[in-house]
Amino acid sequence: MSMSRDEIVRVEDEFLAKVYHKRGIVVDRGKDALIWDVNGKEYIDCMAGFGTAFIGHSNPKVVEAVKRQLEKLIACHGSLYLEARAQLLKRIVGILPKTLNKVFLSNSGAEAVELALKLSRKFTGKKEIIAMMRGYHGKTMGALSATWNQKYRVAFEPLIPKIRFVPFGKAEKVREAITQDTAAIIVEPVQGEGGVYVAPDGYLKELREIADEKGLILIFDEIQTGFGRTGKLFAFEHWNITPDIICLAKPAASGIPIGITASKKEIMDTLGVGEHSSTFGGNPIACAAASATIDVLVEGKLWEKAAKLGEYFIGGLRKLAEKYRVVREVRGLGLMLGMELRFDVLDVMEKMLEKGVLILNAGRNTLRFLPPCVITEKQIDKVIESLNEVLKEKEAKIFK
Repeated sequence: MSMSRDEIVRVEDEFLAKVYHKRGIVVDRGKDALIWDVNGKEYIDCMAGFGTAFIGHSNPKVVEAVKRQLEKLIACHGSLYLEARAQLLKRIVGILPKTLNKVFLSNSGAEAVELALKLSRKFTGKKEIIAMMRGYHGKTMGALSATWNQKYRVAFEPLIPKIRFVPFGKAEKVREAITQDTAAIIVEPVQGEGGVYVAPDGYLKELREIADEKGLILIFDEIQTGFGRTGKLFAFEHWNITPDIICLAKPAASGIPIGITASKKEIMDTLGVGEHSSTFGGNPIACAAASATIDVLVEGKLWEKAAKLGEYFIGGLRKLAEKYRVVREVRGLGLMLGMELRFDVLDVMEKMLEKGVLILNAGRNTLRFLPPCVITEKQIDKVIESLNEVLKEKEAKIFK
């Protein structure tokens, strides 16, 4: 029996943990770069499930793969062998650098990070992790310990000890923070939640050199940047740098929960039987969805589409930056874009929602755009036009 819009809102508000900043729409369905609410209103989706629907909502090849697997088998623990899991593993190692040839499958980006931290300690025998200011890696206790923003951390301290934070983009600060007990460096090639900050040229190369020199593990958190988002299949390709461990998740299965931790064989092989596991990790449905997602991504070379559309999109945002004093800066890579304003952006987000455009924030004053790579130039034009109207109104009020 279907529920009315008001009942859906009432039930979620009454029974769901109040940990999400709720937007004022009840979503009914999605296709490609569009979603519709239960009243039939259409929205251009630059949120895409926080980046999960990179190849578009309800891609038919993913839908068909999930349907086939649902009819065949839904549950299968990792202690049993499974073709759907083996098929996915072949695809993952086939698109990653040859050195990243050992994989653990989990259910989320935070879980992927948790294992990366555990692997670093197990492999090196050391305890300290160097993480980045503005960095975000998740909200489970280990991932949270490497996450910078105090609003997520304070209520849950003490967290895991020996996490040392340094400024993002300053390799010399990483070198200064290293001690005899340092195990690893963890970094996002593009900081997402922290404000869409792209790694400066040469920075990741320097981190690779430091890690090699000091015998450290270099972890790339590509949970948001991986699988085509930045205009390359993986963001590290922009700088020709390969990490020792990579954490992947959001777009990997087109919205079905999955986490992927891939590493050098000698690092992953330090784990013994039972030292790390997951009941749902490598689930048949998630594996089928991820395999289909990778096939669609690779066959269409969709990262090239993201690069082209990203240039078009950021060009429109930069024109607005030149036009309005309320815009501080435009940043991004591929279809991972940010526009920093001189005030809190929540009001802008709500006004864009009224105009049929769904966007995100990255912190208090940065708008974040993570559209599917199947967004059209016409749809991007509508986003820019709508944002122009909203910024024009805001500027008139501020500088009247």
